[in-house]
Amino acid sequence: MRREKDSHRRTGAKNDAADATKSADAKGDDRMKRKDYEKELHKLQVELCRLQDWVRQSKARVIILFEGRDAAGKGGTIKAITERVSPRVFRVVALPAPSDRQKTQMFLQRYIEYFPAGGEILIFDRSWYNRAGVEYVMGFCSEGEHRRFLQLCPKIEQYIVDGGIYVNGSSARWTSNPTSAGTPTRGRAT
Repeated sequence: MRREKDSHRRTGAKNDAADATKSADAKGDDRMKRKDYEKELHKLQVELCRLQDWVRQSKARVIILFEGRDAAGKGGTIKAITERVSPRVFRVVALPAPSDRQKTQMFLQRYIEYFPAGGEILIFDRSWYNRAGVEYVMGFCSEGEHRRFLQLCPKIEQYIVDGGIYVNGSSARWTSNPTSAGTPTRGRAT
């Protein structure tokens, strides 16, 4: 009897996602249908390939930050968007909890060693913003350290951007489409 049940079981992430989508549709959830999702994902992956080509040719340096609580879907999203790009251009970094030594360093110090070289896109699965959210809420940093982070972070990010690194969500922005013939320029968001 058990063998019969196991033989009918589907496996694989794609089937699990299809089951979740069907389940959501049955509940009247507003989630995207699987076919529509895959079509949109394909369009986005094509755009990422164009971005990858531009970054490689121009030797640009890009940092993409993913933030969110546990089980929010960061890992799955990162996996989906990096599925069709080169691991030589796109790197994903998911740092563990800081070691005792790292706890004595500047909050950003452990991230800097992973910053991209020319022609690379770095994706941080969680970033230095942990100091403002998780670390403060969970009691891993003091109120003074939290306040200092909030004061210094915009200045440090501006320093990173002024150094020629594109950072999503920072005070810098692209003023032209990086996948078009034009070259993006960095500037203060207004």
